[in-house]
Amino acid sequence: MARSTASAPSTNFIGPTPWPHQLETLKFGASHPRVLDTSDPGIGKTRAHIEIYRARQKAKRGRLLVVCPKTLMYSAWGDDLNKFAPELSVSFATAAQRNEAFEMETDVVVINTDGVKWLGQKENRKYLLAFDHLIVDEFSYFKHHNSQRSKALAQLRKYFEHRYLLSGTPMSNTVMELWHPALICDDGKRLGTSYHKLRNSVQIAEQIGPGINHVKWKDKPGAVQAVHELLADITVRHAFEDVMTHVPPNHRDVKQFKLSPKAQKYYDKMANDCILALDDATVTAVHAASLRTKLLQIASGAVYAQGEDSDYQLLDTQRYEMIADIIENREHSVVFFNWRHQRDELLKELDKRGMTFAVIDGSIPQRERDNIVTAYQEGKYQTILLHPRTGAHGLTLTRGTTTIVCSPIYEADLLKQGIHRIYRGSQNQVTNTILVQAKDTVEDLVYARLDQKTESMEDLLQLMRNRSKKK
Repeated sequence: MARSTASAPSTNFIGPTPWPHQLETLKFGASHPRVLDTSDPGIGKTRAHIEIYRARQKAKRGRLLVVCPKTLMYSAWGDDLNKFAPELSVSFATAAQRNEAFEMETDVVVINTDGVKWLGQKENRKYLLAFDHLIVDEFSYFKHHNSQRSKALAQLRKYFEHRYLLSGTPMSNTVMELWHPALICDDGKRLGTSYHKLRNSVQIAEQIGPGINHVKWKDKPGAVQAVHELLADITVRHAFEDVMTHVPPNHRDVKQFKLSPKAQKYYDKMANDCILALDDATVTAVHAASLRTKLLQIASGAVYAQGEDSDYQLLDTQRYEMIADIIENREHSVVFFNWRHQRDELLKELDKRGMTFAVIDGSIPQRERDNIVTAYQEGKYQTILLHPRTGAHGLTLTRGTTTIVCSPIYEADLLKQGIHRIYRGSQNQVTNTILVQAKDTVEDLVYARLDQKTESMEDLLQLMRNRSKKK
């Protein structure tokens, strides 16, 4: 996107004047009805896209549909719409009141990502006739073209002339993760309408097993550059470090500890089993992923009887004692956990020490999540425990100054998003990210692999960033 001194579309801003980069996004979006916004987390994408809708002539614009993760419905979009666009009426299409939300004829309807499956049902599509403006927040939720929600959104896109898709982490593993979001945005104009045709152009198949389907598709050299060039004219990108120069730095540190003899014994046996299994040429990618998960669980201090919902045997509590020590020495922190035993052991340790805390995971109702975030920002909790799938995206937790990652989050986009819960535009203190790691385990390799994935993602983002700065 071109950087320009020209003014943004005339809008009566409410509240503080938008940051310069938000005005640039507003100008770009006002002149482009189809946009991919890959700006970093924490730079204020929500407000910029609210202003794009507000800038359209009221008499000519249709209703706005916002599709976002459940956690962001009220805490991000609800709050910002109320703060920056109080003249717009808003309804929230939760599972219990979807029909009512659309029948209220509000200016804006906010629905969660899985809600599009309901909206895609034939009897519900009538609601979309009055809409012409779509915002998809965290479009990486729609990167898998075969998922039910992706198929539903692809069918619904025709109702919207104005389409804006947002994600600060657009590509965590492969450039093909951009194909379906691009299809929703521009109907296949730039990357084509065939997934397999694009894949054959930008990837190469690597045989990883004896079966015909035992292949892994890897990006060809130059694939990122090629896809970037194809999407460049509809992409806007602002890097956090470029536009948030007023925000103090975020420092990253690794805290190590040694497993207890009991835990190390379990770990070494499982590691040996994994090596033997992976030496077997018939092992599938699914089996390999399962072995990796078990190995990481043991390294984190527990053995599960069956799956992650089964009973577990606790092997080692050192990790959680160390994390509690870190929390105790910070005024406010944010902690990410992966598994149930991690949550349980942290709760026991924090409760034993008399610290104030709250938890947000899939078991917590939406309204309660919003109340927890508000209370945390008011300083009522010393720490907040988050599962990355429910807490890594969109939340503003700038009361905290330290992010603690209990053990490797195996998806690079969730790790990056998680760090930006406290490292955001409204942060005025130096922040820290602490990665907890057991010595002599696979955890260091997983953290390194996460860095590689992030580097691959940053390749694309850097290209977008450079183009924006040159124009």
